[in-house]
Amino acid sequence: MKQIAVEIVALLASPVHRYEGRPGDGPAPAPDDELRDHLELRAGLGIVGDRYFNQPAHRASSVTIQAVEALEAVAAELGIAVPGLRQTRRNILLRGVDVDALARTTFSLDSGEGEIRFGDARPANPCAWMNTAIGEGAHRALRRRGGVRTGPLDDGVLRLGPAVLRVS
Repeated sequence: MKQIAVEIVALLASPVHRYEGRPGDGPAPAPDDELRDHLELRAGLGIVGDRYFNQPAHRASSVTIQAVEALEAVAAELGIAVPGLRQTRRNILLRGVDVDALARTTFSLDSGEGEIRFGDARPANPCAWMNTAIGEGAHRALRRRGGVRTGPLDDGVLRLGPAVLRVS
C-alpha cells in the first residue's frame, strides 16, 4: 500500500444544484455555507448535507475529488485566476497527489479522525458549464484533469489541513 502526505485545501457540500439548464443562462446562486472546514461522510450514502447524499443514482459517485495542481495548470494555460470548488462543483480539493491517476483504484483519506476508504473511482469529466463558471476554454482545458467521482465505503469526517492518502 502506497502512502502519500497530502493537504485538504478546500471542502464543499452544497444542498443545491447550481448548474442546471443552459450554461448561457448562468448558474443558480451559491449558498453562503457550502464551503466547509469539515465534511461528514456516510458509507454508501455520500456527504451529509450535499445534494447527492442518499440519492440512489449517485451513491457510488456521491463524492468528487480534484487536485489543486490541475486547477493551477488550467489557470496558467488560460491566463485566469485559479478556480475553486465553487466553480468546479467538486467536493474535495487536494494538494500533493495526481487525483486523476486514482481512477479505477481504491484509496483512503485520513485527516486525523480515522481513515475513510473510497471505492470504484471513475474519471469526473468536465462539462460545458466550465466555460461559463471558469472562463472560455476551461471545458477543454479540464479534460483528463477533472478529478474522480467515487463513494465512501466508511463513515467518517474529513477536515481541512494535512492528511494521508493511501492507495491500494
